[in-house]
Amino acid sequence: MQARMRHPVELLPEALKTLHALHGTAEGLPYVTQKLVQLRASQINGCSVCVDMHARELKKAGEKEERIFAVAAWRDTPWFSEPERAALALTEAVTRLADRPDPVPDAVWNEAAKHHDPQALAALLMQIALINVWNRLNVPIRQVAGGWG
Repeated sequence: MQARMRHPVELLPEALKTLHALHGTAEGLPYVTQKLVQLRASQINGCSVCVDMHARELKKAGEKEERIFAVAAWRDTPWFSEPERAALALTEAVTRLADRPDPVPDAVWNEAAKHHDPQALAALLMQIALINVWNRLNVPIRQVAGGWG
């Protein structure tokens, strides 16, 4: 397999710097929560390179395979904490904005706000937005999974 073109961040190095700077705004959000959010949004968006990357990062962080494998079905498994569930629900809502008239219902927002203080909630929103940007760069160019660090 081969990507359709060089990655946009290779052609626009300032974009890469900006995206890396945004990634640094995750202060207050646990690393594993970040990676769960990145994996779930990437599954929804069909971004193979990010699904591969974030699953590997979770495994490297010591996460059990059952949790990694179950991220797509998190609602139906016992392996996620309430704060993680709230983050995953918010991730799905924000990633699928066009799928419903009320894209981020109050119940989803309130549950996330219940488990994450304002700084962590802001970091969560930034991470959701950022992974969606990466997915929207990788999917159109057909970035190949497994070709990173």
